[in-house]
Amino acid sequence: MFQRKFSIFFFYIQINIILLSLVFAHAYFARRAAAPVLRAKAELVRKYELTDLCLFTEARYTRHPAMADLNTPFQDYPMSFEHFPSGSLMTPPPHLENHANH
Repeated sequence: MFQRKFSIFFFYIQINIILLSLVFAHAYFARRAAAPVLRAKAELVRKYELTDLCLFTEARYTRHPAMADLNTPFQDYPMSFEHFPSGSLMTPPPHLENHANH
């Protein structure tokens, strides 16, 4: 069936293009099917005024960064090191950065 290496490669590329197209088609139809559920969840968040998403489970100042205060990461003593890895992965919220500059 395949006489040259190029024929094998070309067949491989065609299969991958078909699979990639199927992945994109699945994502499109799954997004359309999930749209009503996502709208209902967004309405629920608006109705009950839910807080931000919990990003990390380690420390309270990384769980809800919008609600963090200036001294929470240094609650042990002012020159303490960061205890949790998530503190080095996220930047302070903009309202804290602006407050620190004034």
